[in-house]
Amino acid sequence: MRIMEFLNKKAVSANIEATDKKGVLTELIDLLIKAGAMSAKDRDTIIKILMEREELGSTGIGQGIGIPHGKTSLVKNLVAACGISKNGVDFESLDGEPAHIFFLLLAPEDSAGPHLKALARISRLLKDKYFRDLLRNAHDEKELIKVLSDEDAKRP
Repeated sequence: MRIMEFLNKKAVSANIEATDKKGVLTELIDLLIKAGAMSAKDRDTIIKILMEREELGSTGIGQGIGIPHGKTSLVKNLVAACGISKNGVDFESLDGEPAHIFFLLLAPEDSAGPHLKALARISRLLKDKYFRDLLRNAHDEKELIKVLSDEDAKRP
């Protein structure tokens, strides 16, 4: 599974402005709404689902990465948004460092496979410091998508 198969290219931001976890989640959800991947009427419900997931344990996995995710009947297919915070956000990461790179995943409630494959793919690619640096230094959304697409295509 490739990131570009589930990442909505219109739900990408090279400049996340939020300064806290809920703000990041809200900004990423708003990108998905604007991209037409989900309904605006479901916004608060999905933010609640994501915040409840965060209470189980932070999805800040360390090395400046946050991968908030959740399951909901409000989406029909796996969808994702990506955002970069230049300043970093306290995401209660395992290593205590601020998170700069965010991938938000929403999966249908009955789909374990694609959800887990997507998490594994993102985690595997983001282990590469060079790739993380390229993402963090992207100047705009076009460059961010190019970096993601190039890396996604290079690695099986």
